Formats: sequence, C-alpha cells, structure tokens
Amino acid sequence: MPELPEVETIRRVIEPQIRGLTIEEIVVNRPEVIAHPAADEFCSCLSGQRMERVTRRGKYFVIHLKSGDRIIIHLRMTGCLLVMPEDSPKEKHTHVIFRLNGGMELRFSDTRRFGRIWLLRKDETDIYSGIEKLGREPFDQRFTAGYLSDRLGKRKKALKECLMEQSVIAGIGNIYSDEILFSAGIDPARAAESLTLEEWQRLAEVIPGRLLFYIQKNEITPEEYRKTRGRDYRNTPFLLVYGHEGEPCLICGTTLRRRVLGGRSSISCSNCQK
Repeated sequence: MPELPEVETIRRVIEPQIRGLTIEEIVVNRPEVIAHPAADEFCSCLSGQRMERVTRRGKYFVIHLKSGDRIIIHLRMTGCLLVMPEDSPKEKHTHVIFRLNGGMELRFSDTRRFGRIWLLRKDETDIYSGIEKLGREPFDQRFTAGYLSDRLGKRKKALKECLMEQSVIAGIGNIYSDEILFSAGIDPARAAESLTLEEWQRLAEVIPGRLLFYIQKNEITPEEYRKTRGRDYRNTPFLLVYGHEGEPCLICGTTLRRRVLGGRSSISCSNCQK
C-alpha cells in the first residue's frame, strides 16, 4: 500500500497537470469504486466542475473544486492515478476516467479494486471516507514528543503497531515504521509504555525527518511517472531495513531479522535496536 511519501509524490506529480482544468465527463466502469454518493449522482454532480488544487491528508488525496466540493481518493493496496492524453492506451484495470478539457484524462486504475473515491459537497460533513478520524500529520507543528507520549505512552502494544495507527499518526504504514524505528534505534517490539521521554523526543524528530527524506528521494517528473504508468517511483534503493531480511545491517553488520508483530512483518537489527 502506498504510504505517506508515495502519496505525496503522486500528489506533486498530479496536481500541476490537473489544476485549473474542468471535468467534462466521467466514465465509471466499476460503480463499487465510488463509495459516496451513488455513481450516477457522483457523475452528474461533477460534470462541469473545475479542479482548483490537490492536497494530501495521511494516505488520502483531496481534490478541491472551485465550487467548494471535494473529491477524496484512497488508493489502498494497488490503486493508481494517471493523467494521460485521451487517445493513449488505458491500463487494464481502469475503473474511473475523468475526462478533462484540453484532451487530457485523470484515470483511476486498481488491480485489486480495494481503492475508493468519495464526493463531498460543499459544507457536507464527511462521515464516509474516514479522513476525519485521522491523527496528526507528521509535519504538523503540534506533532511533538508530548503528543506522542500522551497518545501512546500508556499502551502495552508493540511500538511498531502504534506507529501505524492512523488515528494517532496519519500516513505511516509497514514500510516506514520499520525505517523510522531503525533510524531511532528503538526495537519495534518494545511496548510503547516502556519508552523514555528522550526516546519520545527522538521519535518526534525522526518521524518527520525520515518521511521528508523519502519524499525527496521519491521525486519524479510527470513524464517519468507517466512513462512507467505510475508504478516505478518507490524508495526501494534507499530503504535501510525493510525488505532486507537476512542481510547485514549497514551500520554494524549484524544480520537483520524478521519478526511478526500484530500480524505484520517487521525487519530490525538486534544490535542497533536494543
């Protein structure tokens, strides 16, 4: 599943290409992808609307329309957004097409069909997408050691699991929780309640720092993104522990180990993360 760095990368690629364009028509090939409202109403409400900007909240995209309406998109496991010329070949699992003026299309494809799209009208309360339940953004000035300690400091659950709770921290998943804890020198299996104030302070610095690092490493031009159909922009060459089970730690040479915490795999160094 794309996590915060990947979603931010896609946002930066997509926004300049659709900003100021008008939705002329929408084709929905899989109505179940439209989670709210019904697909017919979704299409009729959006026809003729102008796209103003694209923001990110956690792992969600929010397309803000001139009317004040919002399109919310979550890619889930295999979703993909592409801006393509209308006459270019479509991906096999293209489920929704926003036909825009100027001969361009915003396309949503998803092999496993877990991704979802919502339309919220101006001033409509969002009780549908789950975006209102998200915790703080890692780049929020209020994202502090005190915030983390207050929300997680009494939890007996493994710290890795806590970092992936979207109601506390928006945007971190399995990949970057491993990378963050390695950089912070904290064992992912540690109970959150066992952390010291110094460790919470370290995490409050490492979390935004690591995520920003990977956003920067992810940088890709719209042309490169389009050429790879949005599927080759990830941080694989820069990951220090995730996906490196059985390999030597880059810091100390100890063999990286894999454990299962809360049903998710976790890679760590037993020497650097005591």
